Amino acid sequence: MIASLAMLVAIGFVTPDPVRIGSKAFTESVILGDLAEQLLNEEGIPALHRRELGGTQVLFHALEAGELDVYPEYTGTIAAEILAGQNLKGEAEIRAALAGRGIGIGRSLGFNNTYAIGMQDTVAAKLGIRTISDLRKHPDLKFGVSNEFIERIDGWPGLRTRYDLPQRDVVGLEHVLAYKALASGEIAATELYSTDAEILALGLRVLRDDLGYFPSYECVWLYRLDLKTRAAKPLRVLERLEGRIDETAMARMNKRAKIDKVVESRVAADFLRETIGVKSKVVSEGFARRLVRRLGEHLFLVAVSLSAAIAVAIPLGVIASRRPLAGVFILSVAGMIQTIPSLALLVFMIPVLGIGAKPALVALFLYSLLPILRNTATGLREVPIGLRESAEALGLPAWSRLWKVEFPLASRGILGGIKTAAVINIGTATIGALIGAGGFGQPILTGIRRDDLTMILWEGAIPAAVLAIAVQAAFDLSERLVVPKGLRL
Repeated sequence: MIASLAMLVAIGFVTPDPVRIGSKAFTESVILGDLAEQLLNEEGIPALHRRELGGTQVLFHALEAGELDVYPEYTGTIAAEILAGQNLKGEAEIRAALAGRGIGIGRSLGFNNTYAIGMQDTVAAKLGIRTISDLRKHPDLKFGVSNEFIERIDGWPGLRTRYDLPQRDVVGLEHVLAYKALASGEIAATELYSTDAEILALGLRVLRDDLGYFPSYECVWLYRLDLKTRAAKPLRVLERLEGRIDETAMARMNKRAKIDKVVESRVAADFLRETIGVKSKVVSEGFARRLVRRLGEHLFLVAVSLSAAIAVAIPLGVIASRRPLAGVFILSVAGMIQTIPSLALLVFMIPVLGIGAKPALVALFLYSLLPILRNTATGLREVPIGLRESAEALGLPAWSRLWKVEFPLASRGILGGIKTAAVINIGTATIGALIGAGGFGQPILTGIRRDDLTMILWEGAIPAAVLAIAVQAAFDLSERLVVPKGLRL
């Protein structure tokens, strides 16, 4: 037995933690994350790819917090978004600023994926638009840009100022959906990434940046500096990709994934085999197995957060029903929490709780409080005063009166609050996929990125809706066990 324990301890010391690789919620970033994961694994280095984790701030905060070890980023984004306001000039200053935050930066992977503005070629030709400056002559054009671009310092605000653009009809939407809107004519222009597959596939015209607004966006690895001290080999392995991916190669990989619908892991494996001579295995997961795994992840998020909310909200609801001033304060705080956008709440918690299930559980717990609190407080207040006085006259102590008289009479309302919180949780839990919490939100996110309606419906939206209906039915049945017969409808 002692020998076995010693062996387990030894294994714990010699088995390194996996290198945690992150990627943003767009195809190119996912492909690059798969390239890194497969290359490291084939070199005998355990690696784990945390896919589609939202945008720049989510990834960088996770890197700083130690939840990730490395992820692909772009030099223009680093200078204008991550290190905004520092007026850094040159690579040396950027490296020094990142090093002060415990972050290192690799060399270019070989391609510059800069921003651009694009239009349908037929529309641009009809209006005589070839440069971004030409857009000033057409103030009525409707723009649709990504939600990140519409707020970025190097995005729409700066572009509008630099070119003095008169357009005010500018909407924010997902990058993938912007291409669909552009193709259908719902918008006239959008921002492009220069390696996007849709540029050729849709025959778009890339407007010349005649004032040189957009900086260079060389793709590099951002990594934690302590990765060098923990394990220097992973960084040496990832350096094998530096300078090996040019714009043409990256655009080709994007096309295979987005237009030809080839899974990103297969696209990455083929590139490694053809370019570096590394043969990696790609194991595809069947539909049924994916569905069961996502169901387990979703149920875990809902069950844990709802259980915690019940344990906290019902006692607070009792206090709120007994003490009106305290009740106003408690319900006001819970209501204020309910108004915070879920994505913003998740991002706020990343520096403290990291990425994955933990911040999602806390967010779902907070969103579950209000309906349970309100229904508990209201249900207890509506218990007839005569029944309370009768219970007190019979000599029942306060706890017995609450448990044997008031809770049964208020049970239908309390159960209704819990049911409402559960159904809300099932829907809100899909947002957790943006920070790696899994669940049915993951195939929805992936399906949007791949423009795969089948995946969105059959692996995400429909299972989530069925789960919500099943949970609601289960609560309806449980009413027969919890609610006294005379109070049932």
